[in-house]
Amino acid sequence: MSDETRPPLLTPVGGVGRRSPVRIGADRGRDADRARDADRGRDPGPVRDIHRVASISLHTSPLEQPGTGDAGGMNVYVAQTARRLAARGVEVEIFTRSTSSDLPPVVELAPGVLVRHVVAGPFEGLAKNDLPGQMCSFAAGVMRAEAGRDQGYYDLIHSHYWLSGQVGYLAKDRWGVPMVHSAHTLAKVKNAYMAAGDAPEPSGRLIGEDQVVTESDRLIANTAAEAADLMSLYGARRDRIDVVAPGVDTDVFVPGSKAAARARLGMAADEVVIAFAGRIQPLKAPDVLIRAAGVLQSRYPHVPWRIVVVGGVSGSGWAATESLAELAGAVGIGERVTFLPPQPPEQLATVFRAADLVAVPSYNESFGLVALEAQAAGTPVVAAAVGGLVVAVRDGITGSLVRGHDPVVWAEALAGIATQPEVLRGLGISARIHAERFSWEATVDGLLSSYRRALQDSRAEHRPTGLIRAGREDFRSTGSPGLSRFAR
Repeated sequence: MSDETRPPLLTPVGGVGRRSPVRIGADRGRDADRARDADRGRDPGPVRDIHRVASISLHTSPLEQPGTGDAGGMNVYVAQTARRLAARGVEVEIFTRSTSSDLPPVVELAPGVLVRHVVAGPFEGLAKNDLPGQMCSFAAGVMRAEAGRDQGYYDLIHSHYWLSGQVGYLAKDRWGVPMVHSAHTLAKVKNAYMAAGDAPEPSGRLIGEDQVVTESDRLIANTAAEAADLMSLYGARRDRIDVVAPGVDTDVFVPGSKAAARARLGMAADEVVIAFAGRIQPLKAPDVLIRAAGVLQSRYPHVPWRIVVVGGVSGSGWAATESLAELAGAVGIGERVTFLPPQPPEQLATVFRAADLVAVPSYNESFGLVALEAQAAGTPVVAAAVGGLVVAVRDGITGSLVRGHDPVVWAEALAGIATQPEVLRGLGISARIHAERFSWEATVDGLLSSYRRALQDSRAEHRPTGLIRAGREDFRSTGSPGLSRFAR
């Protein structure tokens, strides 16, 4: 997925356990007032301000380049929303698993946004399915970072993906704060729409997701369809779900000169270019595009087709992009396919501007940021009619939605647009207008509303008492041996 963000220059700051240098005095005063009110048994009153959020992203870091490994749209979402929350005065500390001994303990992603690297298991060699075995170690690192703070240092927790949710609901009970959870993908939905040759999500994830849904104070769904899945498949309460659409960076993904973009990428001006951007895995279905391109070549041999695949290998199914290259050769378009590594946003925007169409043939997407980014760049999208893509793409207005993954059907859908310049031009204009409806600022508006509901509900259901503080002191000093050592 995308809004692919180049990993920023690492700016180390104080190590784990050190206080962030901003607004310390104000926070201490606020925390002291809350503690005094709690000790007196008095309700601190309505929620007005959110000062600091603990964001948990266990399996992938917002510093990583999306488009390869486990890095994708979730990385973009966490980074983009954190930056904008901080710009509004809400500090964000993102906890993620350290994957290199070279990474500093803490990195400043942006003013007011810290990324905390938690050592949990070996730095390399762990696949995402191996990470449940490291959740205890990761949780210990998160607890240790918080144990040196004043009570109330974090106002709430926002966990991303089920692994983070497992850690989050342990932390929320220990810290006495609510947890807001974003699933980003749901195992039961993925298993229902699996690609041929893909592996189903393990039962441990199914159980873990059920637990996280039950324990979360509020759930963020990208679309109404995802909200419906949470209710029907996981038994989530309707009144605990907030539908908040992701955004797109319309300052980076902008329309521009197709000729200039192609010249920059070394593409011929007369080619009909169809681009794919995403992780190379069965779920994203780049093979469907390759097979469809083979059909296009046989049915429209006079058209100079060019397929551009941007991304890196991830997950099960293919061991390398060579598998796709072999497939391209087998269907007779080997010389018509260009493979590019994952691109930072500015370069990805250039690819989209160079393309006539962007194809998103995924078997499932909780939203589909690539589709929005392409449209923001003024390029129509042909996408599978699944998940959030039916919201991200307006069928017949900004592109086309295709039912199923039959390469012949996909070839006809692509040809029906790509070979008609006037149709392309009209869809491209509408695509940009549509994309402008989705901003990260609007996403943050929705998140802040959800955060405030979570805090208000938490206060109403669990009035703070001095017992929470006693529990923290117990944890720091005289608690069970397995926990008290985390604070040392």
